[in-house]
Amino acid sequence: MTHTILLRASVALIALAPATYAVGAARPMTEQDLVSVQRLGAATPSPDGRFVAYQLAQTDLAANKRRTDLYLLDTRTRNARPVMIASEAGQNENSPAFSADGAFLYYLSDKSGSQQVWRIALNGGALNGGTPQQVTNTQTDVDGFRVSPQGNQIALWMDTGMRCAADACPDKPADPNAGTGREYGHLFVRHWDTWYTPGQHNRVFVLDIADGKATGAGRAIMGKAGHGDAPSKPFGGAEEIAWSADGQSVFVTLRQAGPKEPLSTNLDIWHAPADASAEPVNLTASNEATDTLPTPSPDGKWLAYAAMARPGYEADRQVLMLRDLTTGTVRALTQNWDRSVAGIAWAPDSKSLLVNAQDTLDEPLFRVDATTGRVTRLTQAGSVSSFVPRKDGSIIATMNSLTNPDNLYVIPARGGRAQMLVNANPQLGTTIDTVRTARFSFAGANGDTVWGQVIKPTNATGKLPVMFLVHGGPQGSFGNSWSHRWNPMTMASRGYAVVTIDFHGSTGYGQAFTDAINKDWGGKPLQDLKLGLAAAGRFDPQVDTANACALGGSYGGYMMNWIAGQWNDGFKCIVNHSGVFDARAMAYETEELWFDEWENGGPWYSRTDAEKWNPVNYVTNWKTPMLIIHGEKDFRIPYTQSIAAFTAAQRQGIKSRLVIFPDENHWILKPKNSMQWYRNVFDWVGAHTGRNTDKP
Repeated sequence: MTHTILLRASVALIALAPATYAVGAARPMTEQDLVSVQRLGAATPSPDGRFVAYQLAQTDLAANKRRTDLYLLDTRTRNARPVMIASEAGQNENSPAFSADGAFLYYLSDKSGSQQVWRIALNGGALNGGTPQQVTNTQTDVDGFRVSPQGNQIALWMDTGMRCAADACPDKPADPNAGTGREYGHLFVRHWDTWYTPGQHNRVFVLDIADGKATGAGRAIMGKAGHGDAPSKPFGGAEEIAWSADGQSVFVTLRQAGPKEPLSTNLDIWHAPADASAEPVNLTASNEATDTLPTPSPDGKWLAYAAMARPGYEADRQVLMLRDLTTGTVRALTQNWDRSVAGIAWAPDSKSLLVNAQDTLDEPLFRVDATTGRVTRLTQAGSVSSFVPRKDGSIIATMNSLTNPDNLYVIPARGGRAQMLVNANPQLGTTIDTVRTARFSFAGANGDTVWGQVIKPTNATGKLPVMFLVHGGPQGSFGNSWSHRWNPMTMASRGYAVVTIDFHGSTGYGQAFTDAINKDWGGKPLQDLKLGLAAAGRFDPQVDTANACALGGSYGGYMMNWIAGQWNDGFKCIVNHSGVFDARAMAYETEELWFDEWENGGPWYSRTDAEKWNPVNYVTNWKTPMLIIHGEKDFRIPYTQSIAAFTAAQRQGIKSRLVIFPDENHWILKPKNSMQWYRNVFDWVGAHTGRNTDKP
């Protein structure tokens, strides 16, 4: 077997010019360090490019929650330090946005008791009067906003009933004989982690702004088309709403509600008059797959957006599309580029676009020529999570890696090394030991090239027990990016060699590789994992493949159940988070039916070989000790799947442990719960690999 090896030892985004860190500084990273990491996001430059506003989330461990503040950085003053702006103790401020003239900073705050839009005047970057002003006062929390380019209107979106205006929604008369039962005539019944409320959706309203106040009841601009969610649920946000350059209309991504919604990935982009004087027009009605990320050009001539081609498939390639707003002509700009666009922004001159896309473990930033479609890579190692161009051609970006959460950078207009503007967590390179990362490739299933990574303590000596991580999705990647949940750096810091494999089905290697997992959940991916673990041992002699535990969540959790029945001599233990145990029950109990039906060949009752990859059929082969973890509010993979797996292990006398979080969904998000998750994982893996878990 021929192995192509690429070693890239790194302690950060090497190609992105991070701060210089000491090696082997003080102590390993702990689960409390992980939950205490500050989370930088929502960075945006002022119109003149001088200032950058961003939000920073900090953990209040005692309260078991996070709070956000806003900061302003003067990028033209040498050695300037970020200053907190418009933030108050005990309140959450987030989502900063400058007015088009740079005179005001708009943001969301819960200061009034509900989340509303506020603004603060700026004067050369200083507070002008120091008094934030509340802009909106709706009865429902504002989930997001976009201020028009002219500054005289604001688009809001919020989760509210179809009969409601933006600022008023009279309750129906109370029925003294009403029970507590939820009543449904069609699906959805529940979605992600929330029981569905019929007739209630994310809706977009436009209000006028006068003297800093939103006026009127709000115009529901989606009209008769608005029976659905805009932005889409459960994860859509500001990237799905955009003002036209002239401020006369709004581009809106909407997912229609109704009986077919659980079977559909059909998001459409609508063009709605801001004054609600006419019904909105569906610009992408001819495509029954996903259309999203509407991004009008600064000159008002073009609408860029991302489109998939295959209905019912969430992981199809997102192609960058251009629509001529005068003629309606549409062309696929990146049809010949086998990568999937994740985000879009126009260059100020409207001649090119910026996009980020996964590419072999990294998620770089690229420039796409608006005429030719020619793609140029702008960054190298690491993952670009957000980016906004400035008028001078430079780019403000947030970037992360396996060893660093998001930091703030500026990418020069004429190329060259990105410069770090804000290091949100300097302690990761000073008081906490670093880890070393390396990537390798090998011949996987069908002889295809498959990539993996090894993450281990920088100064480790001797053989290291292995934590073998299997990513979820299944169309995903354990690439060179930071995770606040499954964090390889925290795991490696305990003295493990963490090994990840981007098996068939992973993203960043072309659409054919991503599609290869379809109706083959237990086939090629398992071959890749077996070959990958062996390849990691040959690549790095410290990787002790004979002393390993396997860990995975979601599809990775499915694979833990599958490994238990198909590869029961490979691991000392298993950690199974939110894994599919019984494929038949999953097919009927999950909420977004299109996902399970696309992946496995239609509804359960019409599949040609429904039981082929079903883990429940192989429980008599189980013998590996298994820790099983799940959130009770998980409606994607219901928690009963984990109870069933635990029952299967217990009834056969297999050492097993079940941890259920009643207040968590598919992900474990609350700080104390995350720490409990890690304590259980480290205790379990440590006990079975011989690691001393009393000390990191």
